[in-house]
Amino acid sequence: MLAGGERVLVAVSGGADSVALLHVLRTLAAEWRLALHVLHVDHGLRPDSARDAAFVRELAQRFDVPVEVATVTVTPQASLEEAARVARYRALEAAADRLAADRIAVGHTADDQAETVLMRLLEGAGLRGLGGIPAVRGRIIRPLLEVRKHDLVAELDRVGLPWIEDPSNDDPKFLRNRVRHELLPLLGVAYRTDIVPALARTARLAREATDALDALAAGHLARLATPERDGAVTLPLAPLRELPRPVAAELLRQAAVRAGGRHPLRAWGHRVLRRVLATPPPRRTLRVAGVSIDVSVGRVRLGVHGPTALPTRALSVPGRVELPEIGMAIVARRLSTADYEVPRDRSRAAFDAADLGDALTVRARRRGDHFTPFAATHERRLKTFLIDAKLPRWERTRVPVVEHGGAIIWLAGVRRSAIAPVRAATREVIELGLVPLKESRPDR
Repeated sequence: MLAGGERVLVAVSGGADSVALLHVLRTLAAEWRLALHVLHVDHGLRPDSARDAAFVRELAQRFDVPVEVATVTVTPQASLEEAARVARYRALEAAADRLAADRIAVGHTADDQAETVLMRLLEGAGLRGLGGIPAVRGRIIRPLLEVRKHDLVAELDRVGLPWIEDPSNDDPKFLRNRVRHELLPLLGVAYRTDIVPALARTARLAREATDALDALAAGHLARLATPERDGAVTLPLAPLRELPRPVAAELLRQAAVRAGGRHPLRAWGHRVLRRVLATPPPRRTLRVAGVSIDVSVGRVRLGVHGPTALPTRALSVPGRVELPEIGMAIVARRLSTADYEVPRDRSRAAFDAADLGDALTVRARRRGDHFTPFAATHERRLKTFLIDAKLPRWERTRVPVVEHGGAIIWLAGVRRSAIAPVRAATREVIELGLVPLKESRPDR
């Protein structure tokens, strides 16, 4: 959590847990070279919430620690408690950014962990849910997560530090309060034991297992993922199918985050995995948690934005046109046929210069496009041809289409058309080459 020398933003509500947190960190500050700063978040949910802010200000002054109060607006959706939590963490992150804080310390305890595990059980959570509250998440740290609340209260009594109680912590309309005041005591009486340590241990073991799963998925992601220029990530479908379902689901979740997704929930990965692995695969783009998912020709693409189609550009002969959308360029050259060998790789195509002019156009495919492939006897729909060529759906709008006089002469990198073939009588050729954008300009 701390290596020493950090600037730490301490979240202090005024309750026993957060007051104890500030006390502990203040005690350690000199030895650990910690620069502390207190933030109190006023949710404005109670008429007397200003009392809490005043208490925290006075406490911080007593400790000689800088303090701020952030007032937030809570707009509940499904849950008031969740909406308040989201608003609180946004305020903490914003303050940490402003102060250049290395860590944000919050005062969750082992009792909070036990309550969370029971709540997740009631919701039917899986192994990851049973991991409860993480001790470290990004720059958020929870130094008291393995400490019991009654021990913190005893310490506050010992050093004579006051705290205030939030009356909403007793309101039974919140599930956590019912678990805290009803379910946990009931289980303790029924089984004559304190089950908080057992639940905290369950959380710790579950988190160790899921941490191992995360690392395993990250290893497979590094092996399988292909990053795209637009930030998207593509994955081969067959190896994904071979992975154990929990690993594949976590791999998809991590890929979505890498592609720029809004940190989808863990369950997101399992829902998407079921659809991605369906037979037949989905023919339309899936849109989940701000991420677009496409499955096509044995590959999966995850990205925040769809692939950018190529705009229409002019290409002079000789000349060069850059296609930054795909990181490529098309180079056009005029060459004598003396000692010339017709290219056989797909990145180059040669045409009889006598049948073409000096003005070509490079564009994306359009609805209704047709062309006659080289050596074919009949015209084909471009869409059908690209499908048969096994190009993934998202690549089809990114294939440079080169045309002359309204007729398609080359699908750059895929196939040339039957127009202007090089014959024995050809004296000069126009050679088109698809090259990486970073390549130097050829001599003209």
